[in-house]
Amino acid sequence: MEPERLQQIRERIAQVLDPDLGVPLGELGALHDLQFQDGHLALYLELIPPLPWVAQPLERACREAIAELLGDIPFHIYVRERPLSRSTSPSVLSGVQHLIAVASGKGGVGKSTIAANIAVTLARAGTTVGLLDADIYGPSAPTLFGLQGMPLHARKDEHGRVIGIPHERYGIRIASMGFVLQREQAAILRGPLLAGYFMTLVEQMDWGELDFLVFDLPPGTGDIQLTLAQKVPLSGAVLVTTPQELSLADVRRSVTMFRRVNVPVLGIVENMSYFTCPRCGHREAIFGEGGGQRLSEELNVPFLGQLPLDPLLQRSSDEGIPVVEHPAGTHLRHLFAEIVHALVRELRRQYYRAQSPRLEISL
Repeated sequence: MEPERLQQIRERIAQVLDPDLGVPLGELGALHDLQFQDGHLALYLELIPPLPWVAQPLERACREAIAELLGDIPFHIYVRERPLSRSTSPSVLSGVQHLIAVASGKGGVGKSTIAANIAVTLARAGTTVGLLDADIYGPSAPTLFGLQGMPLHARKDEHGRVIGIPHERYGIRIASMGFVLQREQAAILRGPLLAGYFMTLVEQMDWGELDFLVFDLPPGTGDIQLTLAQKVPLSGAVLVTTPQELSLADVRRSVTMFRRVNVPVLGIVENMSYFTCPRCGHREAIFGEGGGQRLSEELNVPFLGQLPLDPLLQRSSDEGIPVVEHPAGTHLRHLFAEIVHALVRELRRQYYRAQSPRLEISL
């Protein structure tokens, strides 16, 4: 291929926008290399992770941008992730790339169910995922994944320390105090002990290499939330609410807490937003309407999406099957996929802002 056409292709590729960031690849410094060898053209890109959600649309955009210049020449795109810097000690969950906290200001909003299904949806996209059930007082993961009564297995490392081995279900590595306590046993703990048990789940579990570790936090803004923010390099937090004003007021406090400890709030998920009559299809906003959207605008926090008040969510949870894996859950699987895509998009934007604080993202 003549050098002039190769340069034209390079210039066209440089103008292609990253679908999440709205920034040209050339400005992102994403063009690692462009080579013409053995009769085919190879483009090497280095992009801000996570990549599974952006790779395919970006490949289509690149192909469209240079189609007229390519002719019949075979074209291959190779994408790798740009390394991310860690702000705290690399010894803390050093094998995990993205650490996401799922929180709520109050109980009863479906936070644990949403955290579990976010984790499974991430895994369905081809990433390696762990779920840490950090709700010491009311662990839900054993029920949500059909693991009730399963003991936590352990091994000793080379230093003689006892290391817990997470259970695996639906492609998720799962740790919970529910695997340690008996089913009806209560965790009666004061603040320092509470934080200690939580850090045991963080530091003395064999998490291995993970793309994502999702933390299902207890409701509120107490010891576990503060310990997590201080000792774990969180990538960001997702807040779950219902449309009710009481729930919204608690989310405001949670946003304030995360911002004070410098944890990015990736967005708000509104649960129980509406109920759709299975007979006539009428949609009713039982707990109010638009509260999560208004709150996201008020607090300048992304709105990741809505989930309905759906009996299948409750039934699948009781059956120990995440609803995104349930045979009847196609409609909810689609909604969770949209929420996770929005979450990952905002995560990439946060990483970009951290690397380029003076640059604006085209939303």
